[in-house]
Parts: sequence; C-alpha cells; structure tokens
Amino acid sequence: MKILVTGGAGFIGSALIRHLIGESEHSVLNLDKLTYAGVLTSLAEVADNPRYSFVQGDICEAELVARLLAEFQPDVIAHLAAESHVDRSIDGPGEFIQTNVVGTFTMLQQALGYWQSLSAGRQAAFRFHHISTDEVYGSLGEEGLFTETTAYDPRSPYSASKAASDHLVRAWGHTYGLPVLVTNCSNNYGPYHFPEKLIPLIIIRALAGEPLPVYGDGSNVRDWLFVEDHARALRRVFEAGVPGETYNIGGNSERRNIEVVRAICAALDARRPREDGKSYAEQITFVADRPGHDQRYAIDAAKIARELGWEPQVRFEDGIARTVDWYLARGGLVGADPAAPLFDRTAGLKG
Repeated sequence: MKILVTGGAGFIGSALIRHLIGESEHSVLNLDKLTYAGVLTSLAEVADNPRYSFVQGDICEAELVARLLAEFQPDVIAHLAAESHVDRSIDGPGEFIQTNVVGTFTMLQQALGYWQSLSAGRQAAFRFHHISTDEVYGSLGEEGLFTETTAYDPRSPYSASKAASDHLVRAWGHTYGLPVLVTNCSNNYGPYHFPEKLIPLIIIRALAGEPLPVYGDGSNVRDWLFVEDHARALRRVFEAGVPGETYNIGGNSERRNIEVVRAICAALDARRPREDGKSYAEQITFVADRPGHDQRYAIDAAKIARELGWEPQVRFEDGIARTVDWYLARGGLVGADPAAPLFDRTAGLKG
C-alpha cells in the first residue's frame, strides 16, 4: 500500500515509518512541518530507501495537502501530526487549536475530496487513520480502565484539542461515509523521544547532574507503551481494522511517576554510576504540581487484542533499559545544559 504519514518526523510517526519501511513492503510519504520536535535524523536509516519520500509542509495548507494526495495516491492516511505537550498547551493553547483542530479539519476535507474521486474498489480499501491519546478520557480514580466507550472528559488545552479532532474524524465518517479509524494510546516512550517529555528529560538531567523534577508527590499514574509496540499496533489497525471503529492501545504497564523516575535512576546506576558512588535517585526533587494534573490514566486494550490480535511485546523494565542505552550510546549528554534543546531538526542529536 501507499501510506501518507503526517507528522512522520515526530516521535511516534518516525517509529511508524521505520517499522513500515523495515518490516513491510508499503511505500511511505512523510509530510511534516518540522517544528521544534520534528527530527529528520530519526529517519536516517530509511532516508535513502526508494519506498520512502519526505515533504516539508503544514497540514493546514489545503492546496499542498490536495496536491500531495493527487500525486501520491495513498491507500491510507496515518494522521499523527499534532502538538502534543500538556505543559506547552497550558502556556500557549493557540498552536494546539490551530494544528490539532484546524489541521485535522483540513486533512479531513482534502481526504474526503480525494476519496470521492477514487474508484469504488479503492474507496472501499481506503482508510483515514487518526492517531489520538487516552488523555481525551480525563482522569481515573484508583480503580477502572479507559475503554473505547468511556465518555470524553478532557482536562487540558492539549487533550481538549485532541478530543475535538477525534470528534471531527468520527463526524466525517458518519456524515460523509469516509472510512475512518481512531486509535487512542497511552504514554509512549523509547528511543528518539524529544526531551520535553518525562522519561528523556529525566535521563538527560540525571546525566548532567541536575535536579530531577517530579510534579507533586509523584503519585500520578500513567500506562506506558513502548513506541515500537505502538508502531506495530498502528500498522495492524490500518491493515485490518474495521472502518468507523475505535481501538485503545496500551502497554499494560501502569506506573506512578515516581516509580518511573526511580526505574530510570536504577538503570543509570547500573550502566553509568555517578563518580561519588551515590544513586541518581539522590537528584530527585519534588516540584509544584502543574495546573489540572490528571491523577491516573489506564488503558483497557482488550478490544485490539481480541479483534486484531495485537498485544504489547516489550516489558516496561526492558523498554526503560533499551531507552537508557540508546541515550547513553549517543554520548555528549554528561555536562550538557539540560535546558538546551537536545535535538537539531536536521543535524540530529546534539553533543
């Protein structure tokens, strides 16, 4: 198949593209604006593959999207392009509304016109796959899991913008018949993660000898999903998922934030001990909680396991070890300014 991936230079998008080029015969067109978190070197291993191509551009540019659809003739649109950081959405929600809501609307409108131009057979085979987050469901108490029928209750500008885009996608499916798929995933982690997120930020700051900030008392719970497991799930959904359906994708790895940070510290203690012999956990510092911090997310991924045969393969402890090893192998992190950007969009990991 031909697959148009939006946001393919991002963390999850690049993992999906590496998987598709390395593990399938599909062809991929990557459309990415290359904002601060778009890292082309995350795709260096596939950049020269004849089944891969890249276009720098904005999903809000309707004419560009229409032209790419007409030229590339995709069988699948895997729509990942999004602003995705909760803290940034609190400080500057406008970009999240523009990219996540207006951008998704633009993609849907152009995809609809393209789909309507296809033959009946190609229309039946086409999929618009919208990749979203479990944050749209709000916050859980100590018990319970998010299912595909959980009512939406977004709590941040980020999750509200993703909830809006989810609703748009389903509306285009119901109203116009566009064959849509929606997946909502738990927290991803792994190699190539941009260092504004918890796990890479903790690794980098630990190696730099800086305090390791943990919001509140560290009791907030997330379900962690190794990004390569997520890539396999996405492929499985757009290859075999039923149009109009939603599939939750989780890692079956609930952890309190403080447990995640301590696991990273333990992995670093084993691989690169501090010169003073103390644990990196000595650097943990509790800081004021962020506004509206959801207490717990947890995914019930039984549907995708039951209907599509996907389950996560990477245990959390193994995934953390692989992630820490990846950052250590890049070098240049010890003594680096943890406030400085780790990645350069085109030159790759700094250091």
